[in-house]
Amino acid sequence: MAFERACGVLLHPTCLPGPYGIGDIGPAAHRYLEWLARAGARWWQVLPLNPAGPGASPYAATSTFAGSTALVSPELLRSQGLLQASDLSVPPDFSPFKVEFPRVVPYKRALLERAFERFAARPPAGIGERLEAFRGRHAAWLRDWALFAALKRAGADASWWEWPEEIALRRPGALGAWAARHQRELAFEEFCQFVFFEQWEVLRERARALGIGILGDLPIYVADDSAEVWANRGLFRLDGRGRPVAVAGVPPDYFSETGQLWGNPLYDWEALEASGYGWWVARMRAMFELVDAVRLDHFRGFAGYWEVPAGAKTAATGRWVPGPGRKLFDALRAALGERSLVAEDLGVMTDDVKELRDSLGLPGMAVLQFAFAPASRSKFVPYLHRRNMVVYTGTHDNNTTLGWFMGDASPAEKEFVCRYLATDGREIHWDMIRVALSSVADLAVVPHQDIAGLGADCRMNTPSKAEGNWRFRLTDWMLGDALRDRFAGLCWLYGRSGS
Repeated sequence: MAFERACGVLLHPTCLPGPYGIGDIGPAAHRYLEWLARAGARWWQVLPLNPAGPGASPYAATSTFAGSTALVSPELLRSQGLLQASDLSVPPDFSPFKVEFPRVVPYKRALLERAFERFAARPPAGIGERLEAFRGRHAAWLRDWALFAALKRAGADASWWEWPEEIALRRPGALGAWAARHQRELAFEEFCQFVFFEQWEVLRERARALGIGILGDLPIYVADDSAEVWANRGLFRLDGRGRPVAVAGVPPDYFSETGQLWGNPLYDWEALEASGYGWWVARMRAMFELVDAVRLDHFRGFAGYWEVPAGAKTAATGRWVPGPGRKLFDALRAALGERSLVAEDLGVMTDDVKELRDSLGLPGMAVLQFAFAPASRSKFVPYLHRRNMVVYTGTHDNNTTLGWFMGDASPAEKEFVCRYLATDGREIHWDMIRVALSSVADLAVVPHQDIAGLGADCRMNTPSKAEGNWRFRLTDWMLGDALRDRFAGLCWLYGRSGS
């Protein structure tokens, strides 16, 4: 479904400011929505909202259905009577610039434990009934997630295939006996999910009231060490021990000379088709309970995917294999109706990928940092843009625009972009924002780092780098009125603010 002409800002909630070491979905997120509305933005793009996996990556989440409880707001828990002022009076001395995940995660969990103890001792009015209703609505995945999360904690975070065999293989007697001995731990995990979903729904209602849609992000694959693979092994290409026979990745491209070896287990598309793609329908339905539109990460994998032999050291030895194609999307449309989707069509795009995208009427993406090679003109150069497209100055996988211009761009790219934009490059971030917003593309999205003019040290992720990513945080000056008003002026000038 096409977007109306609009603009958005890309920022994950973990990046928001606040005293608890990590951005959350409480008051700071509500204030950010107000900032976006005044800036003329009509979309807030976020990264996956699921529990982060190794390296704190939201793209290696331990569940595709559960929410990240690191995003739960302590302040909202206090307003409900689940925490007291004394619980929050002296938070640790967290960095305001970077998320210190090894310190933040146990701190937030300790607060949730305290909230759960208070709930168990004397639940505030109405919460118990809402929790029971939540359990009923999410029964299809919630119990499996609670078991998985509790088992991970009991096993010192060992991967599920390292658990005792009878638990790893989900033998009913052993799993039932373990669950019977750990009812409190399971109830705690369910409580944490209830809290996340309630807080998110309040935030989403505020976004609706301000006229802002939320653009979510759905990775095509799920993590090997996830509740979904543990609980649904028949949907993936695994051996008898539950280990992948081949894994996902992408071939060498402009992100990496050896490709990207993601390591995710590949789907058994024949088994999924035989089930009517029921698991994918449930997954997409769950996404649209959280967001208004979905960016399909690695869209090309639906047409054909890069299969890498298990145990390979890089992705360079892989091969292309046909994906489910239109059959999957027809099943999704039949079950869910028309939904707003964006095809992340970066990288190697063959004719079959383009045909699938266009037959579905999905907008693709253009990234301006890839647009300005003077020879062999890029498909992202602005004069090639089309309406049914989302244009970005950069994405979470790119350097910031300033970092790109000062470090990554070749001399030829620098010369060409300056000639194309008629600039001396002193405010290259605003020059790129201007060309994105002036594009014919229906939707233009700008990372907040570019609005603030930040350098390479503030990028969100470096592909193929395992550590040090996902840590960026805003500070108060990056939410200043002058930046907001300058962005708002450009949104209005190029007809993207709706007013």
